[in-house]
Amino acid sequence: MPHDGSVAFINVTKRYDGSDAVKDVSLDIESGEFLTLLGPSGCGKTTLLRMLAGFESISSGEIRIAGKTMNVVPPYKRPIGMVFQNLALFPHLSVAQNIAFGLKVQKEKGDAVRKKVDKTLELVGLPGYGDRRIAQLSGGQQQRVALGRSLVLEPSVLLLDEPFSALDLKLRRQMQVELKQIQRQVGTTFVFVTHDQEEALTMSDRIAVMKNGSVEQIDTAENIYARPKTKFVADFVGETNFMQASVIAHATNCLRVSLDDCNVEFDMPLGAFEAFQGKGAYPSVGTRLAVCVRPEAIVLGDSASLLPVNFEVAVTNRQFTGASARYDAAAGTQKFIARLPSSMTPIRVSDRERMGFSPEAVVALETAENC
Repeated sequence: MPHDGSVAFINVTKRYDGSDAVKDVSLDIESGEFLTLLGPSGCGKTTLLRMLAGFESISSGEIRIAGKTMNVVPPYKRPIGMVFQNLALFPHLSVAQNIAFGLKVQKEKGDAVRKKVDKTLELVGLPGYGDRRIAQLSGGQQQRVALGRSLVLEPSVLLLDEPFSALDLKLRRQMQVELKQIQRQVGTTFVFVTHDQEEALTMSDRIAVMKNGSVEQIDTAENIYARPKTKFVADFVGETNFMQASVIAHATNCLRVSLDDCNVEFDMPLGAFEAFQGKGAYPSVGTRLAVCVRPEAIVLGDSASLLPVNFEVAVTNRQFTGASARYDAAAGTQKFIARLPSSMTPIRVSDRERMGFSPEAVVALETAENC
């Protein structure tokens, strides 16, 4: 059975020269979870990871692993492993020697080391590669060695700092699938850092989206994408359409809104207003809202008239992107992106068409003055 790999950040702050790189972050990670810290460069995600590893001190707050405070525990005494962005493999050692390095440091010897190394080579998909030199391996194989070198020590928590950033797109996607499979097999807690939204959505049990040193939202990949709670999360994770609207009435289970420039009113279910629940009240009548809908939730053409929300737009551009085609459209000052199957009969640019979507696909983000 894997060790207890639960992690807790409790009001953790990191200051550099009077400015906060990480601001009062509280975050619980369950044992065996694959959690991704996602955000743009400089948002604090790597700093948070390095504090967990013990490579950076914390200015205030507390970090716990398996319920034990780690604030002053040195890195080599923490139950963690780490895969660095630059891998940091030893080129003068063989694959097996690289994987065995940590075991040797821990004074393990003989058959015990060989058995663990062989088992780890199987786990990371490199059986029979033990005698090869690092320079003889592809980039993906080197990634597997770096992963194996950490996993062979059976850490409670494995930290991964953008380990796939140097790989080409096809190999990166292959490694994402393999890494998730390995994580399920070993049951170790993985804390993964990336700025790649697709990578985070593909691999994570939960995602913590960071901005300016704080966690904007932590949730499942599905909810981060379908139910963002801030405009930053909606904009950073995937592609979306932002619209301006006004609340015109309250009902029992919905709020009725009017969409700017589209000459359409519709009822938004209360579940679309999760971003407002922490503020104690739903937006009042007359409130200006920023709302969003994902491009793939939009229907363009005659069938749009069958949807509860539909209106006329001018089609301004079409781009073929493989399995789908991207359409740009406009209704007054409102701009829209729609993604439709490329197998559909193309809609001509300059045509006026009906555009539609379901009210359940719309999310209210914040009051318009905050956008």
